[in-house]
Amino acid sequence: MTTLHSTTMQPPHLHLLTTTLLLLLLWAVTFPAFLSAVNLPEFREAPAFRNGNQCPNPTSSSSTIHIAMTLDSTYLRGSIAAIFSILHHSTCPQNTVFHFLSTHRPSAHLRRTILTTFPYLSFHLHHFDTNLVKNKISSSLRRALDQPLNYARIYLADLLPTSVHRIIYFDSDLILVDDIANLWSINLNSHVLGAPKYCHANFTTYFTSKFWASPLFSNVFQNRNPCYFNTGVMVIDLVKWRQGKYTEKLENWMRIQKRYRIYELGSLPPFLLVFDGNVEGVEHRWNQHGLGGDNRDGLCRDLHPGPVSLLHWSGKGKPWLRLDSGKPCPLDGLWKPYDLLNHAPLFSDN
Repeated sequence: MTTLHSTTMQPPHLHLLTTTLLLLLLWAVTFPAFLSAVNLPEFREAPAFRNGNQCPNPTSSSSTIHIAMTLDSTYLRGSIAAIFSILHHSTCPQNTVFHFLSTHRPSAHLRRTILTTFPYLSFHLHHFDTNLVKNKISSSLRRALDQPLNYARIYLADLLPTSVHRIIYFDSDLILVDDIANLWSINLNSHVLGAPKYCHANFTTYFTSKFWASPLFSNVFQNRNPCYFNTGVMVIDLVKWRQGKYTEKLENWMRIQKRYRIYELGSLPPFLLVFDGNVEGVEHRWNQHGLGGDNRDGLCRDLHPGPVSLLHWSGKGKPWLRLDSGKPCPLDGLWKPYDLLNHAPLFSDN
């Protein structure tokens, strides 16, 4: 006769209690992520934008404009406004294809949001696996800069099909007031990347004193003319990127950062380290950045002198948050017409 010890079998009521606790624990871990993917804001349907008679056939790959943006629940309202502004000012909107990068899996809820807001839009959803940057991200001055999706732009050449030769990357906190074709058509010459450059900025502030004190690091800029550029607006030659293995070069600096702490500003410094001094300059009108306000004091910013084709609310303050709080900055009113959020009605029919 075999004797069962009490440690090998639980009474039925204890077994049920253990199972219940395990299920509750599993629910607590998975439900917030599920909820964030499902509980997305709702947006009004945008107008249908059609090509003019002078537009080339939208099915022709040579006439297609490719745009990449990230999508997540936090900045989705900004992304929708950006898409709307691009289509609104485009002469040939049907020739534009959007490539959305998201960490959500499944992405059915994001797909539904895009389809119901822009039923006519040509787009693709690409899953960004956060394991690609696991153990490569170091903490920065702002928690928002530490999110894995901020690093997805580094992997565009891997995430997009090789048939896509050129891409415009846009952040989610901007709007266009010009035809996207004018940015798409710039000549990158021999460069991999094009962006507005700001050579008056104090370049030393983007890296720590440890970086500048070590010739092993600081000599990377030797015989280069480095100028700050904002990675929220970039035109990228993906063919040259793949050939030059620039993703690996950016990752290498991220590994160095983890070990030596040579910068404080998230995904921007690796781009400066790899590309600065080798960027095709784009007119400043294509990135009127910093409209989010001073990163330390949150003060409102004015436009830079000169013409404007793109307004960019980089910085801590986002226009939708300031508008909702009733304390907008003066320029936030320029973003408001592109806000498609489906606000709750003031009165109910019930």
